[in-house]
Amino acid sequence: MKVAIVCDWLTNVGGAEKVLLEIHRLYPKAPIYTSKYSPKGIDWFLDADVRTGWLQMFPTCMRRLLAPLRQRWFRKLDLSEYDLIISVTGAEAKAVKSGKRLHEEGKKSKNPNGIHISYCHVPTQYYWQMYDEYVENPGFGFLNPVVRFFFKLLVKPLRKGDYRAAQTPDYFVTISEYAKELMGKYYDREATVIHPPVEVENFSNRSGDSEMGEYYIITSRQVNWKRIDLAVKACMKLGRKILVVGEGPEHNNLVKMSNGSKWVEFLPLQGKRELAKLLAGAKGYLFPSLEPFGIAPVEALAAGCPVIAFGKGGACDYINEGVDGILFDKQTVKSLTDAILRFEKMKFDRDRVVKMAEKFSVDRFDKEVRNYVKEKLG
Repeated sequence: MKVAIVCDWLTNVGGAEKVLLEIHRLYPKAPIYTSKYSPKGIDWFLDADVRTGWLQMFPTCMRRLLAPLRQRWFRKLDLSEYDLIISVTGAEAKAVKSGKRLHEEGKKSKNPNGIHISYCHVPTQYYWQMYDEYVENPGFGFLNPVVRFFFKLLVKPLRKGDYRAAQTPDYFVTISEYAKELMGKYYDREATVIHPPVEVENFSNRSGDSEMGEYYIITSRQVNWKRIDLAVKACMKLGRKILVVGEGPEHNNLVKMSNGSKWVEFLPLQGKRELAKLLAGAKGYLFPSLEPFGIAPVEALAAGCPVIAFGKGGACDYINEGVDGILFDKQTVKSLTDAILRFEKMKFDRDRVVKMAEKFSVDRFDKEVRNYVKEKLG
Protein backbone atom coordinates (compact mmCIF):
# COMPACT_ATOMS: atom_id res chain seq x y z
CA MET A 1 0.00 0.00 0.00
CA LYS A 2 1.35 3.41 -0.99
CA VAL A 3 0.78 5.98 1.77
CA ALA A 4 1.42 9.73 1.81
CA ILE A 5 1.24 12.06 4.81
CA VAL A 6 0.43 15.74 4.40
CA CYS A 7 0.63 18.62 6.89
CA ASP A 8 0.29 22.41 6.72
CA TRP A 9 3.89 23.23 7.74
CA LEU A 10 6.72 21.85 9.88
CA THR A 11 8.43 24.79 11.55
CA ASN A 12 7.87 24.41 15.31
CA VAL A 13 6.94 22.00 18.09
CA GLY A 14 3.33 21.74 19.27
CA GLY A 15 0.37 19.46 19.78
CA ALA A 16 -0.33 19.11 16.04
CA GLU A 17 3.25 18.02 15.47
CA LYS A 18 2.90 15.36 18.18
CA VAL A 19 -0.03 13.88 16.28
CA LEU A 20 1.93 14.01 13.03
CA LEU A 21 4.88 12.27 14.67
CA GLU A 22 2.71 9.37 15.75
CA ILE A 23 1.18 9.06 12.26
CA HIS A 24 4.76 9.03 10.90
CA ARG A 25 5.62 6.21 13.32
CA LEU A 26 2.62 4.24 12.09
CA TYR A 27 3.69 4.75 8.46
CA PRO A 28 7.47 5.36 8.63
CA LYS A 29 8.04 4.87 4.88
CA ALA A 30 5.37 7.37 3.85
CA PRO A 31 6.72 10.68 2.52
CA ILE A 32 5.55 13.82 4.30
CA TYR A 33 4.41 16.65 2.01
CA THR A 34 4.33 20.11 3.52
CA SER A 35 4.48 23.76 2.50
CA LYS A 36 7.43 24.73 4.71
CA TYR A 37 10.00 22.66 6.61
CA SER A 38 12.50 24.00 9.15
CA PRO A 39 14.59 21.24 10.77
CA LYS A 40 16.02 23.84 13.16
CA GLY A 41 12.54 24.61 14.44
CA ILE A 42 11.57 20.94 14.80
CA ASP A 43 14.07 18.07 14.64
CA TRP A 44 11.57 15.23 15.13
CA PHE A 45 11.45 14.25 11.45
CA LEU A 46 15.12 13.96 10.50
CA ASP A 47 14.52 10.29 9.63
CA ALA A 48 11.54 11.11 7.41
CA ASP A 49 11.25 11.81 3.69
CA VAL A 50 9.95 15.38 3.95
CA ARG A 51 9.02 16.95 0.61
CA THR A 52 8.33 20.63 0.00
CA GLY A 53 7.67 22.83 -3.03
CA TRP A 54 8.19 26.41 -4.10
CA LEU A 55 6.70 27.77 -0.87
CA GLN A 56 9.85 26.58 0.89
CA MET A 57 11.72 29.65 -0.40
CA PHE A 58 9.66 32.02 1.77
CA PRO A 59 11.02 32.76 5.27
CA THR A 60 9.22 31.16 8.20
CA CYS A 61 8.20 34.55 9.61
CA MET A 62 5.92 35.05 6.57
CA ARG A 63 3.93 31.87 7.21
CA ARG A 64 0.74 33.57 8.36
CA LEU A 65 0.72 35.81 5.28
CA LEU A 66 0.88 32.92 2.82
CA ALA A 67 -2.53 31.29 3.40
CA PRO A 68 -3.87 32.04 -0.13
CA LEU A 69 -0.72 30.59 -1.70
CA ARG A 70 -0.91 27.51 0.51
CA GLN A 71 -4.52 26.94 -0.47
CA ARG A 72 -3.45 26.93 -4.11
CA TRP A 73 -0.33 24.81 -3.57
CA PHE A 74 -2.12 22.01 -1.73
CA ARG A 75 -5.02 22.09 -4.18
CA LYS A 76 -2.62 21.60 -7.10
CA LEU A 77 -0.47 18.96 -5.37
CA ASP A 78 -0.91 15.70 -7.30
CA LEU A 79 -0.89 12.75 -4.91
CA SER A 80 -3.35 10.65 -6.89
CA GLU A 81 -0.86 7.75 -7.16
CA TYR A 82 -1.28 6.92 -3.45
CA ASP A 83 -3.68 4.35 -2.03
CA LEU A 84 -3.99 6.36 1.15
CA ILE A 85 -3.40 10.04 1.94
CA ILE A 86 -3.52 11.11 5.59
CA SER A 87 -3.52 14.85 6.18
CA VAL A 88 -2.85 16.19 9.67
CA THR A 89 -4.14 19.72 9.49
CA GLY A 90 -5.72 22.75 11.06
CA ALA A 91 -5.41 24.91 7.96
CA GLU A 92 -4.82 24.29 4.24
CA ALA A 93 -3.44 20.75 3.85
CA LYS A 94 -6.95 19.29 3.70
CA ALA A 95 -7.23 20.70 0.15
CA VAL A 96 -5.21 17.77 -1.27
CA LYS A 97 -7.32 15.58 -3.54
CA SER A 98 -7.24 11.80 -3.54
CA GLY A 99 -7.25 9.70 -6.68
CA LYS A 100 -10.84 8.77 -5.89
CA ARG A 101 -11.90 12.41 -5.61
CA LEU A 102 -10.21 13.33 -8.90
CA HIS A 103 -11.86 10.36 -10.61
CA GLU A 104 -15.28 11.43 -9.30
CA GLU A 105 -14.67 14.92 -10.71
CA GLY A 106 -13.87 13.44 -14.12
CA LYS A 107 -10.19 14.43 -13.92
CA LYS A 108 -7.08 12.41 -14.61
CA SER A 109 -6.32 10.08 -11.71
CA LYS A 110 -3.44 7.64 -11.35
CA ASN A 111 -5.35 5.62 -8.75
CA PRO A 112 -9.15 6.01 -8.81
CA ASN A 113 -9.43 3.94 -5.61
CA GLY A 114 -7.06 6.07 -3.54
CA ILE A 115 -8.65 7.84 -0.55
CA HIS A 116 -7.85 10.87 1.60
CA ILE A 117 -8.48 10.74 5.36
CA SER A 118 -8.05 14.14 6.99
CA TYR A 119 -7.20 14.26 10.67
CA CYS A 120 -8.41 17.83 11.08
CA HIS A 121 -7.85 19.32 14.52
CA VAL A 122 -10.37 22.10 13.99
CA PRO A 123 -11.67 24.38 11.21
CA THR A 124 -9.05 27.01 10.37
CA GLN A 125 -9.25 29.11 13.50
CA TYR A 126 -8.30 32.54 12.13
CA TYR A 127 -11.13 32.36 9.55
CA TRP A 128 -13.88 31.02 11.76
CA GLN A 129 -14.22 30.51 15.52
CA MET A 130 -11.24 32.71 16.54
CA TYR A 131 -11.59 35.40 13.86
CA ASP A 132 -12.34 38.17 16.39
CA GLU A 133 -9.30 37.31 18.53
CA TYR A 134 -7.04 37.25 15.47
CA VAL A 135 -8.31 40.61 14.22
CA GLU A 136 -7.76 42.12 17.66
CA ASN A 137 -4.14 40.98 17.73
CA PRO A 138 -2.75 39.44 14.50
CA GLY A 139 0.65 39.11 16.16
CA PHE A 140 2.71 41.37 13.87
CA GLY A 141 3.56 44.09 16.37
CA PHE A 142 3.64 47.58 14.85
CA LEU A 143 2.37 46.11 11.55
CA ASN A 144 -0.88 44.94 13.17
CA PRO A 145 -3.01 47.81 11.74
CA VAL A 146 -1.87 47.02 8.18
CA VAL A 147 -2.34 43.26 8.56
CA ARG A 148 -5.73 43.80 10.20
CA PHE A 149 -6.91 46.00 7.32
CA PHE A 150 -5.96 43.55 4.57
CA PHE A 151 -7.16 40.51 6.51
CA LYS A 152 -10.63 42.03 6.87
CA LEU A 153 -10.66 42.65 3.11
CA LEU A 154 -9.57 39.12 2.24
CA VAL A 155 -11.34 37.01 4.85
CA LYS A 156 -14.48 36.36 2.76
CA PRO A 157 -12.65 34.81 -0.22
CA LEU A 158 -10.32 33.00 2.17
CA ARG A 159 -13.29 31.50 4.00
CA LYS A 160 -14.81 30.48 0.68
CA GLY A 161 -11.57 28.77 -0.32
CA ASP A 162 -11.27 27.09 3.07
CA TYR A 163 -14.84 25.79 2.88
CA ARG A 164 -14.20 24.45 -0.63
CA ALA A 165 -11.03 22.73 0.59
CA ALA A 166 -13.02 21.10 3.40
CA GLN A 167 -15.24 19.37 0.85
CA THR A 168 -12.18 17.62 -0.62
CA PRO A 169 -11.23 14.84 1.87
CA ASP A 170 -13.10 11.59 1.52
CA TYR A 171 -13.31 11.21 5.30
CA PHE A 172 -12.75 13.42 8.32
CA VAL A 173 -11.39 12.54 11.74
CA THR A 174 -11.13 15.14 14.49
CA ILE A 175 -9.85 15.42 18.04
CA SER A 176 -12.84 16.10 20.32
CA GLU A 177 -16.59 16.45 20.49
CA TYR A 178 -16.15 20.23 20.46
CA ALA A 179 -14.10 20.06 17.26
CA LYS A 180 -16.66 17.69 15.72
CA GLU A 181 -19.38 20.26 16.39
CA LEU A 182 -17.30 22.99 14.72
CA MET A 183 -16.67 20.77 11.67
CA GLY A 184 -20.41 20.49 11.16
CA LYS A 185 -21.04 24.16 11.86
CA TYR A 186 -18.44 25.65 9.50
CA TYR A 187 -17.75 22.89 6.97
CA ASP A 188 -21.03 20.93 6.82
CA ARG A 189 -18.99 17.76 7.27
CA GLU A 190 -19.35 14.80 9.59
CA ALA A 191 -16.26 13.68 11.49
CA THR A 192 -15.26 10.74 13.66
CA VAL A 193 -13.60 11.59 16.98
CA ILE A 194 -10.23 9.96 17.70
CA HIS A 195 -8.58 11.75 20.59
CA PRO A 196 -4.91 12.71 20.04
CA PRO A 197 -2.10 10.53 21.38
CA VAL A 198 -0.66 11.56 24.75
CA GLU A 199 2.53 9.95 26.06
CA VAL A 200 0.90 9.33 29.41
CA GLU A 201 3.46 6.70 30.38
CA ASN A 202 6.20 9.37 30.36
CA PHE A 203 4.32 11.39 32.98
CA SER A 204 2.82 8.68 35.19
CA ASN A 205 6.09 7.30 36.59
CA ARG A 206 5.47 8.89 39.97
CA SER A 207 5.11 7.56 43.48
CA GLY A 208 1.56 7.51 44.80
CA ASP A 209 2.72 9.40 47.88
CA SER A 210 4.69 12.14 46.08
CA GLU A 211 4.85 15.27 48.20
CA MET A 212 2.72 18.07 46.80
CA GLY A 213 4.29 21.52 46.51
CA GLU A 214 2.67 24.85 47.20
CA TYR A 215 2.35 25.98 43.61
CA TYR A 216 0.15 25.87 40.53
CA ILE A 217 1.54 25.29 37.05
CA ILE A 218 0.82 26.08 33.42
CA THR A 219 2.83 24.71 30.49
CA SER A 220 2.11 26.18 27.10
CA ARG A 221 3.35 27.89 23.98
CA GLN A 222 3.08 31.51 25.03
CA VAL A 223 0.73 33.12 22.51
CA ASN A 224 -2.05 35.60 23.28
CA TRP A 225 -5.04 33.33 22.63
CA LYS A 226 -3.81 30.75 25.19
CA ARG A 227 -4.83 33.31 27.86
CA ILE A 228 -1.88 32.58 30.13
CA ASP A 229 -2.36 36.14 31.36
CA LEU A 230 -5.52 35.02 33.19
CA ALA A 231 -3.58 32.37 35.13
CA VAL A 232 -0.83 34.82 36.06
CA LYS A 233 -3.25 37.58 37.14
CA ALA A 234 -5.42 35.17 39.13
CA CYS A 235 -2.47 33.79 41.09
CA MET A 236 -1.08 37.25 41.74
CA LYS A 237 -4.49 38.40 42.98
CA LEU A 238 -4.87 35.43 45.33
CA GLY A 239 -1.23 35.30 46.43
CA ARG A 240 -0.64 31.82 45.01
CA LYS A 241 2.65 30.65 43.51
CA ILE A 242 2.51 29.75 39.80
CA LEU A 243 5.16 28.21 37.56
CA VAL A 244 4.84 29.38 33.94
CA VAL A 245 6.71 26.89 31.76
CA GLY A 246 7.43 27.52 28.09
CA GLU A 247 8.25 30.23 25.61
CA GLY A 248 6.67 32.15 22.76
CA PRO A 249 5.91 35.61 21.37
CA GLU A 250 3.90 36.62 24.47
CA HIS A 251 6.71 35.79 26.90
CA ASN A 252 8.04 39.34 27.32
CA ASN A 253 4.52 40.72 27.79
CA LEU A 254 3.83 38.15 30.50
CA VAL A 255 7.10 38.93 32.28
CA LYS A 256 6.32 42.65 32.12
CA MET A 257 2.79 42.08 33.40
CA SER A 258 4.03 40.05 36.40
CA ASN A 259 6.32 42.98 37.28
CA GLY A 260 8.73 40.84 39.29
CA SER A 261 6.00 39.40 41.49
CA LYS A 262 7.21 36.83 44.01
CA TRP A 263 4.16 34.73 43.10
CA VAL A 264 5.20 34.17 39.47
CA GLU A 265 8.18 32.11 38.30
CA PHE A 266 9.01 31.66 34.60
CA LEU A 267 10.79 28.49 33.51
CA PRO A 268 12.10 27.52 30.06
CA LEU A 269 10.89 24.45 28.19
CA GLN A 270 11.57 21.31 30.22
CA GLY A 271 12.52 17.77 29.33
CA LYS A 272 9.83 15.15 29.87
CA ARG A 273 11.34 13.84 33.10
CA GLU A 274 11.76 17.28 34.64
CA LEU A 275 8.30 18.36 33.50
CA ALA A 276 6.73 15.20 34.96
CA LYS A 277 8.27 16.03 38.35
CA LEU A 278 7.01 19.60 38.24
CA LEU A 279 3.50 18.43 37.31
CA ALA A 280 3.43 15.71 39.97
CA GLY A 281 4.38 18.25 42.63
CA ALA A 282 1.86 20.92 41.63
CA LYS A 283 -1.38 21.56 43.52
CA GLY A 284 -3.16 21.99 40.20
CA TYR A 285 -2.73 22.72 36.51
CA LEU A 286 -4.36 25.90 35.18
CA PHE A 287 -5.86 25.69 31.70
CA PRO A 288 -7.67 28.94 30.81
CA SER A 289 -7.44 28.45 27.04
CA LEU A 290 -10.27 27.57 24.66
CA GLU A 291 -8.79 24.72 22.65
CA PRO A 292 -10.20 21.89 20.55
CA PHE A 293 -8.36 19.42 22.81
CA GLY A 294 -5.25 20.32 24.82
CA ILE A 295 -2.50 17.70 25.19
CA ALA A 296 -0.65 19.54 27.99
CA PRO A 297 -3.46 19.26 30.58
CA VAL A 298 -3.81 15.53 29.85
CA GLU A 299 -0.08 15.20 30.52
CA ALA A 300 -0.76 16.92 33.85
CA LEU A 301 -3.50 14.40 34.64
CA ALA A 302 -1.11 11.57 33.79
CA ALA A 303 1.27 12.95 36.45
CA GLY A 304 -1.56 12.96 38.98
CA CYS A 305 -2.10 16.72 38.82
CA PRO A 306 -5.80 17.75 38.74
CA VAL A 307 -6.75 20.47 36.25
CA ILE A 308 -8.69 23.71 36.57
CA ALA A 309 -9.94 24.28 33.01
CA PHE A 310 -12.13 26.66 31.07
CA GLY A 311 -15.40 24.77 30.67
CA LYS A 312 -15.67 24.94 26.91
CA GLY A 313 -13.82 23.12 24.17
CA GLY A 314 -11.86 19.88 24.29
CA ALA A 315 -11.36 19.99 28.07
CA CYS A 316 -14.94 18.78 28.45
CA ASP A 317 -13.84 15.43 26.97
CA TYR A 318 -11.46 14.65 29.84
CA ILE A 319 -12.28 16.83 32.88
CA ASN A 320 -14.75 15.11 35.16
CA GLU A 321 -15.96 17.60 37.75
CA GLY A 322 -14.63 16.74 41.20
CA VAL A 323 -12.81 13.62 39.98
CA ASP A 324 -9.80 14.85 38.01
CA GLY A 325 -10.42 18.59 38.11
CA ILE A 326 -13.01 21.33 37.80
CA LEU A 327 -14.34 23.63 35.09
CA PHE A 328 -14.96 27.39 35.20
CA ASP A 329 -17.41 29.14 32.92
CA LYS A 330 -15.85 32.46 31.80
CA GLN A 331 -12.43 33.51 30.55
CA THR A 332 -12.07 36.17 33.21
CA VAL A 333 -9.76 36.64 36.20
CA LYS A 334 -12.73 36.56 38.59
CA SER A 335 -14.10 33.30 37.19
CA LEU A 336 -10.67 31.68 37.48
CA THR A 337 -9.98 32.99 40.99
CA ASP A 338 -13.37 31.72 42.12
CA ALA A 339 -12.53 28.34 40.61
CA ILE A 340 -9.15 28.19 42.40
CA LEU A 341 -10.80 28.95 45.75
CA ARG A 342 -13.44 26.28 45.09
CA PHE A 343 -10.71 23.83 43.99
CA GLU A 344 -8.79 24.37 47.22
CA LYS A 345 -11.76 23.21 49.28
CA MET A 346 -11.83 19.88 47.43
CA LYS A 347 -9.76 16.71 47.75
CA PHE A 348 -8.58 14.67 44.78
CA ASP A 349 -7.35 11.09 44.68
CA ARG A 350 -4.21 11.69 42.64
CA ASP A 351 -3.82 8.01 41.72
CA ARG A 352 -7.35 8.10 40.35
CA VAL A 353 -6.42 11.25 38.41
CA VAL A 354 -3.59 9.26 36.79
CA LYS A 355 -6.05 6.54 35.83
CA MET A 356 -8.34 9.05 34.12
CA ALA A 357 -5.54 9.95 31.69
CA GLU A 358 -4.74 6.40 30.60
CA LYS A 359 -7.55 6.26 28.03
CA PHE A 360 -5.69 8.88 25.96
CA SER A 361 -2.54 6.79 25.52
CA VAL A 362 -0.48 6.42 22.36
CA ASP A 363 -1.35 2.71 22.10
CA ARG A 364 -5.04 3.56 22.13
CA PHE A 365 -4.52 6.16 19.39
CA ASP A 366 -2.54 3.73 17.21
CA LYS A 367 -5.21 1.05 17.51
CA GLU A 368 -8.08 3.44 16.70
CA VAL A 369 -6.29 4.92 13.68
CA ARG A 370 -5.38 1.49 12.27
CA ASN A 371 -8.93 0.22 12.69
CA TYR A 372 -10.37 3.35 11.09
CA VAL A 373 -8.03 3.13 8.10
CA LYS A 374 -8.77 -0.58 7.71
CA GLU A 375 -12.50 0.12 7.73
CA LYS A 376 -12.32 2.91 5.13
CA LEU A 377 -9.98 0.99 2.84
CA GLY A 378 -12.26 -2.02 3.02
